[in-house]
Amino acid sequence: MNDGGGDQALTFVYLIGCLVLVASALMVRRVPIGQGLKMAAGWVLIFAAAFVGFALKDDFVALGKRVVEESRGEGRSVQSAGEMRIRKAEDGHFWATAEVNGEKVRFLIDSGATTIMMSAETARRAGVQPAGGFPAMVDTANGVVRADRGRVARIRLGPIDRHDMTVLSAAAFGDTNVLGMNFLSSLSSWGVQGQWLVLRP
Repeated sequence: MNDGGGDQALTFVYLIGCLVLVASALMVRRVPIGQGLKMAAGWVLIFAAAFVGFALKDDFVALGKRVVEESRGEGRSVQSAGEMRIRKAEDGHFWATAEVNGEKVRFLIDSGATTIMMSAETARRAGVQPAGGFPAMVDTANGVVRADRGRVARIRLGPIDRHDMTVLSAAAFGDTNVLGMNFLSSLSSWGVQGQWLVLRP
């Protein structure tokens, strides 16, 4: 168990000790009172800023993670037993992290895609094997590409858990994975409400 209060108390005692040492040094050097007060006030501000920074370090870390996620185009998600809400990212799309056969995969949720699509590397990591047979021809922004057909044993997005779903994989998809209509149509309902995409199992 992390004793954050104890750490902060120790840090406070340490900073007070440092201030006492600084004050003692000023007294030994016989610095004029006016100059000494100014220097002391400066040190107080420095140590106060250091203490606040340490006390709020967890908040700063959380803020940093959020900034990184938004810079990568990831949206914030909120889930409950009855639904999952995904906030629109800065790039105007809805992004979410799902588990594919236990492997975490970042997806773009796109109702314009017919099927779940994954990069060849992501499919390999998630243990999705090509089913063989004729490849699928997929129309992408880079033209028509050939994709392998496969099946996902399990895909879980928050409270939504689905099994044995069709997936297409291809190296030409790059590093973008897409949750398409075969996933969305398995839900009881889904839709956009303002800046949020609402998914209900």
